[in-house]
Amino acid sequence: MRLLLMDTCGTEGSVALADTEAGGIVRIESMPGRSASERLIAVIRRLLSDAEWRLTELTAIAVVHGPGSFTGVRVGLSAAKGLSEAGGIPLIAVSRLAVLASLVPRRSVCAVLDAGRGEYYAGVYAEGSCMREALVTEGELRVMMREVDTAAVCEVKVAEALQELEPQLVREPTAADALQIATRRAVVSDFDDVASIDANYLRRTDAEIFAKPMVR
Repeated sequence: MRLLLMDTCGTEGSVALADTEAGGIVRIESMPGRSASERLIAVIRRLLSDAEWRLTELTAIAVVHGPGSFTGVRVGLSAAKGLSEAGGIPLIAVSRLAVLASLVPRRSVCAVLDAGRGEYYAGVYAEGSCMREALVTEGELRVMMREVDTAAVCEVKVAEALQELEPQLVREPTAADALQIATRRAVVSDFDDVASIDANYLRRTDAEIFAKPMVR
């Protein structure tokens, strides 16, 4: 199967083409400095042209839809939805936390990303399955950490803040790292509805903000 993968959530965006019959990733290109909003569609067109693939030949389009940069998340998801509708191609939306967790080969992992203002995006994964994802305070994160073998982080700031918990610091995930998750879902036709799928922002609801005191 042939897949187009994109991730514009982090400090550097990326696009990849994968062919599972050819061994995996066949093309990949990075977009440094949060330049995805200007370059994303052009990069996708060039990669497809270089590989001599038509858009309609794709098995699926996979997009990492957050959490992450507000603008980056919207740019990637909007492009993926537009291409999916234009080509009649199934869409797979993948959590950035799930991709980060997949980079650490442990039975249970808590993937952690900086959310600013002393909060974190956190996701607990057990043997590849998502148990839960949430926007949490540092105190809430430490409680979540009791459920897992280790924490996976890709930001030095987060690694330093959680130093005593001994998190595993890995490189920032790219679009190519979403291949395993996307392939697994494509095989069983676990696709997302293009009309209803939204960005994975993990915001707190008003009820949570006003009804529950922050854990310190």
